[in-house]
Amino acid sequence: MADNKTLRAPQDSSRIAMGEDYEVQYWTDKFGVSRERLQEAVDAVGNGADAVEAYFKR
Repeated sequence: MADNKTLRAPQDSSRIAMGEDYEVQYWTDKFGVSRERLQEAVDAVGNGADAVEAYFKR
C-alpha cells in the first residue's frame, strides 16, 4: 500500500525518509533545520530519528 501523502507526520516516526517530501518537511519543522542540514545529519548518523535528534543536540 502506498503512503498517504496527506498525512502530516511520518508513517514510521522512528525513521526519517529523505525520499518523501512530506516527511522531510515534518522533520525539518520539528528540528528547525534546512533540508540540507537534515540530510547532513542523516548521512552522519543514519536515518534513525533519535540519532538525528541527538546529532542536533550535540
